[in-house]
Amino acid sequence: MDQKALRPTPRAGVMDIAPYVPGKSHATGGVKLHKLSSNETPLGPSPKALEALRSIEKLELYPDGSANELRDAIAEVHGLNAGRIICGSGSDEVLSLIAYAYLGPGDEAIYSQHGFLVYNIAIKAAGATPVIAPEKDLTTDVDAILARVNENTKMVFIANPNNPTGTYLPFDEVKRLHAGLPPQCMLVLDAAYAEYVRRNDYEAGIELASRAENVIMTRTFSKVYGLAALRVGWGYGPAHVIEALNRIRGPFNMNSGAISAGAAAVRDQAFIEAAVEHNSTWLHWVSEKISALGLKVIPSVGNFVLIEFPETAGKTAAEADVFLQKRGCVLRQVVSYGLPNCLRMSIGSAEANKAVVEGLSAFLNETD
Repeated sequence: MDQKALRPTPRAGVMDIAPYVPGKSHATGGVKLHKLSSNETPLGPSPKALEALRSIEKLELYPDGSANELRDAIAEVHGLNAGRIICGSGSDEVLSLIAYAYLGPGDEAIYSQHGFLVYNIAIKAAGATPVIAPEKDLTTDVDAILARVNENTKMVFIANPNNPTGTYLPFDEVKRLHAGLPPQCMLVLDAAYAEYVRRNDYEAGIELASRAENVIMTRTFSKVYGLAALRVGWGYGPAHVIEALNRIRGPFNMNSGAISAGAAAVRDQAFIEAAVEHNSTWLHWVSEKISALGLKVIPSVGNFVLIEFPETAGKTAAEADVFLQKRGCVLRQVVSYGLPNCLRMSIGSAEANKAVVEGLSAFLNETD
């Protein structure tokens, strides 16, 4: 008898899920590493967050299962009702909880063509069917999403700004999307990069999540707050949605260090403004310099840029990636996002940004 038939097997569909593969964290050749593959902040975390983390001593005690300290701090800074906030191990956990609570077999959930890969994983893990809406100019297309809504559509995920393209939807378009959805369909606004956006027509989604019964916004501390290692995320939505999510999350889904460091980080808005200012300055510089080399840079409002390479042999994205790694510059290939001839570059330190531009110049000018 086949031994595989005698062991437990995952339910149908689980093994069809492509696992999430994070950005590389190492280079080749023993050179200085410039890791620009995961959209991490080059300024690191607030010193106040580090101080709060070091203050955690009673490791024998369970953390606060409700993350009250963190929820109160978020509510204070953003002017929200703490009772309508849920915290999790990164916004990835919150996104998954939303899918698990509201999706099941026979349901459909929509996300855009180059949307965050976690949406596909969460939808399939919940037993539902993902539906992909094409984009227009690498930007979420509201009409394409609405055209795919039917009686089985229970959820729509929108990353705004979007990763890996860096593009965004003006809030009027977000509201138009919401108005076109049936009331039983949840609109999930993933605003992981909201702090970086400096456009007058952009909103993260707090206002819509505050008044609508079918909208939840998610945020993260992994980007501008520099707490990626601690996994801190949160969501804000209607009380009935938060209650449902709290019923299925783990009883101690956040550790004490993450709670305290997150609370200190969100209150240190002066540090965050410095991080945003650094990003604004170097986002413009990087985009301008790489465009001057003859490569296409997709206009970004996040802390990263998407660089499109020609299909010419010897000048492709994959070949550029290998070349840059030898110089210690680690960018992100985005083949899994349907962008095989692009690399995504996080905005790093001045040294790292200059190293990438110099490396790309050398790569493009290299002759056989």
